[in-house]
Amino acid sequence: MTPTPQHAMSKAEFISLVAMMMATIAFSIDAMLPALPEIGAQLSPGDINRAQLILTSFVLGMGLGTFFTGPLSDAFGRKPVIVAGAVIYIVSAAVAWASSSLELVLIARVTMGLGAAGPRVVALAIVRDLYSGREMARMMSIAMMIFTLVPAFAPMLGQGIILFAGWRGIFAAFALFALVISLWTMIRLPEPLAVENRRPFRFPLMLAAVREMILHPTVRLSILVQTFCLATLFTMLTMVQQIYDVIFARADSFPFWFGFVALMAGSASVLNAAVVVRLGMRRMVTWSLAAQILCSGLILLFQGLSLPDTVAFGLFVAWQTSVFFMAGTTLGNLNAMAMEPMGHIAGMAASVIGAISTVCAAAIAAPIGLLFDGSLVPVALPILCMSLISFGIMLHMARVEKRLF
Repeated sequence: MTPTPQHAMSKAEFISLVAMMMATIAFSIDAMLPALPEIGAQLSPGDINRAQLILTSFVLGMGLGTFFTGPLSDAFGRKPVIVAGAVIYIVSAAVAWASSSLELVLIARVTMGLGAAGPRVVALAIVRDLYSGREMARMMSIAMMIFTLVPAFAPMLGQGIILFAGWRGIFAAFALFALVISLWTMIRLPEPLAVENRRPFRFPLMLAAVREMILHPTVRLSILVQTFCLATLFTMLTMVQQIYDVIFARADSFPFWFGFVALMAGSASVLNAAVVVRLGMRRMVTWSLAAQILCSGLILLFQGLSLPDTVAFGLFVAWQTSVFFMAGTTLGNLNAMAMEPMGHIAGMAASVIGAISTVCAAAIAAPIGLLFDGSLVPVALPILCMSLISFGIMLHMARVEKRLF
């Protein structure tokens, strides 16, 4: 299938729009990282660790929004949901910009996450509406290539905005970014979902989908492991800026190191695509978790040694890369494993899986992030424990599948 005749965009323009929609999440999280020390000092001087909640509160809102965004776009069309999400996002960013308390900023970040769920989920649906088969895969591959570059440059962009406009300027940049996307969508993109193809929004159907997925052993276990893998990623993200600043005194160079690690870890998707067909998704996830257990155990061991600063810093950067790399070799596979038995309710299942895993992961990572004490133990020990639990679940999944199938 190719785009309808009314589809006015060129392929290059369409890919650019989809990439920007998908990049909203990474931009909204990673650009905030350099601002956390200043926000903590101004809005929570008694406990600067609370500034980390700016990240997990956004993720929480995004997870909640993911549950409803897909079905709403099926019922009312793609463009109205994108524009409505953008409006919520822009208003929330304005509230955060004007806030004088951390609590109000956190509330605004939750609603920003709700709004950002629109572009995140609906972008995939639009590609599916307008393209199919190899052409759809090609369009998604190019868009994802652009998307993966955002985490590498977002902290540097955030740092630049802070230098010229302070931390509040980042929220103004978020609002401008969402405004561009919404205007671009309204003006240039015809509605991809015809009225006759829309499906009414029914909350009981969503509850039935949740029940069906929970009762299926492979789906249930895949969602559980995906939750822990996301929580591992979020735990690293919440503490990583403080680690560079407090432990290694490299706050100024943090955006550049973060970008370097993000680019290095981006090769995980390339490796996964090359070997997953031969190894299988379950084995790939299991081996990735085993590797992370080893890496996290080693970083805890080295934590107790008196190493030169440059050596200790190099080991941490390598471990940080391994955590991001693990996310690239597990999350996509786990999502595919959970979706595979749910083909008859694929759209609903995608929303439910994304919502449950994201909300639960944020709930796990948020309190862990508050434990930062100037050492690597509060980040390395929880990641090691979550990797061990996930590894055990994957071994159990293999036994369950062997018994059932």
